[in-house]
Amino acid sequence: MRIRLTAVAVSLALSFTVSSAALAASAPVGPSKMLTDPALSAERIAFVYGNDVWTCRLDGSGVQRITSGPGVKMRPAFSPDGTLLAFSGELDGNLDVYVVPAAGGVPKRLTWHPGRDVAQGFTHDGKAVLFTSPRAAVNNRHTQLYTVPVEGGLETALPIPYASRAAYSPDGKTIAYNPNNPAHLQWKRYRGGLVSKVWLYDVATNAIQRVPQPATRCNDADPMWLGGTLYVRSDRDGEFNLYAYDAGSKSLTRLTDHKDFPVQGAAAAAGRIVYEQAGTLHLYDLASSKTTDLSITVASDLLETRPRWAKGAKWIRGAALSPSGARATFEFRGEIVTVPAEKGDTRNLTNTTSVHESAPAWSPDGKEIAYVSDESGENQIVVRAQDGKGAPRKIKVPGAGFYGDLVFSPDGRKLVLTDNSLTLWLVDLASGSSKKVASERLYAPARYRMLHGSWSPDSRWVAYTLSGPTYIRAAFVYSVDEDKSYPLTDGLSDVSDPVFDRGGKLLYFLASTDAGPQRNWFSLQNTDARITNAIYVATLKKGTPSPLAKESDEEKGEAAANEPPPAPVVIDRDGFDLRIVDLPIPAAEISNLQAGSAGQVFFQKRADGKTSIQRFDFKDRKTETVVPEADEHFLSFDGKKILFKLNESSKEPARKESWSIVAS
Repeated sequence: MRIRLTAVAVSLALSFTVSSAALAASAPVGPSKMLTDPALSAERIAFVYGNDVWTCRLDGSGVQRITSGPGVKMRPAFSPDGTLLAFSGELDGNLDVYVVPAAGGVPKRLTWHPGRDVAQGFTHDGKAVLFTSPRAAVNNRHTQLYTVPVEGGLETALPIPYASRAAYSPDGKTIAYNPNNPAHLQWKRYRGGLVSKVWLYDVATNAIQRVPQPATRCNDADPMWLGGTLYVRSDRDGEFNLYAYDAGSKSLTRLTDHKDFPVQGAAAAAGRIVYEQAGTLHLYDLASSKTTDLSITVASDLLETRPRWAKGAKWIRGAALSPSGARATFEFRGEIVTVPAEKGDTRNLTNTTSVHESAPAWSPDGKEIAYVSDESGENQIVVRAQDGKGAPRKIKVPGAGFYGDLVFSPDGRKLVLTDNSLTLWLVDLASGSSKKVASERLYAPARYRMLHGSWSPDSRWVAYTLSGPTYIRAAFVYSVDEDKSYPLTDGLSDVSDPVFDRGGKLLYFLASTDAGPQRNWFSLQNTDARITNAIYVATLKKGTPSPLAKESDEEKGEAAANEPPPAPVVIDRDGFDLRIVDLPIPAAEISNLQAGSAGQVFFQKRADGKTSIQRFDFKDRKTETVVPEADEHFLSFDGKKILFKLNESSKEPARKESWSIVAS
């Protein structure tokens, strides 16, 4: 029997109001955060908030909105006399350069090319706007400098090959610029070949001078001028701070000393520098060498924070099935909800629209659900009753701050989970204590991370994989009693998805001998590579007959007794590799290995553009297709139900997502 969850339970019952934290507030309370792209004149500060340009006085008061309407607005810059503001915006769809009176008015469009034109500032005389554009670049990684008259007209390309950020000196004789797009915007403390350098271009002679960098390299960005002195943002001492460049000694002097968050953007005028740091704006006075933290409150309609309805399976992220398959739990747009398979109501367990909850997991006894919540400001593990009654338990984990892949132990007393540093943690639910099981030695993007824990039936072992120095993974087991890990495979083939059989005598896993190019993710050799896996099984204890031993019918003499409960799992590591056999399943694109009832293993197989859920059973040693097409599946703890997701084709450009439960 197949039960469709989407049509009724998910699409309709999960329609609820979502909003920001303070729905009843009619005006903002306290200073506004997320103020970006600051600009400065002698009298006012400009910044971007909520995709619009605003200005305020130097003390943060007198906030005035300059732009409105849909689309991004960015990079405002004052003219030298402070009467005009240039900015880039999507007012007409494409990102182009506009100019508007600093006191407010109708923006005037200056550029019309389909390339993304980004305003940098004005020429020294204020007659033209300086901007960057990729319109004539030979690749998509570079932009070039142009000017366009304030009154409108044709753009003029400057004789500088490449530039991403730039500023004219007050006398117009020098242009300070970054020759390449800053890689540090993606990678903090980046020190590779694309570090942000500042070069000084002599307008008269076309000569270039380079602002010196340390031997270890650093990122110098956002050049700006006050008089004849150049100022930049730099991370040469660790975190990004403001620096002044002395052309005579060719040295830089640090002006600010932020250690918690970087200086993100900055602009200079009239003896001051305004900069963004930790979500707010700050004003640095050169004469006194003091910084003023600005308290700016923006009263905006902020339409995105209005209460609104959100419904449909497209908002589902995480999912889990109850032990018997009677209900399913979902992460629905930051809420944890449960949905009945057939009868009953949907339950919103959290109902906290200002808090993000994720990664639900159902306890084996069906009484509790664990998930991740950022209600405290940092992510924590929360365990609460599956019916939503009673107070939840909150557990701090000393990990990297972002958690997922929660798995209960079969006895319900512990959890394993992973964090953002690719570390596997074990959490004792009674005491709240945490232990680090293992940690990946090498970074890898999300699609290459496979550090999920799998419990043995007696809750005494956790199976997982770790990558070696070449990213090839090997299988390990962690002993809860000994607080120690042991390797099981030799690392010569890429192993993934180790899972214990429910009988406690076998370990299943996937292994591939052609995964090398794909596992080496930072290489073009994986462009056309395809990984195929085979399913392997190993007996955990010496003397255990191979599940694929030659069969022979024999007279037993009496009826077999009922199968006793699984004995404690014993793993003999010596000779483990000699007890590994491959299942009679051809190598293919196989993933998501999960153990069903004793002697059964479920997996996903991709062929001819479709992914199916299949089951191998040792009783008849055959593979059977359980679900012809599915993109993801979750097995109930008793192994009798499967929750699966399918992205169905529709007449609409987007694909329609559905969730269903089927008997395994």
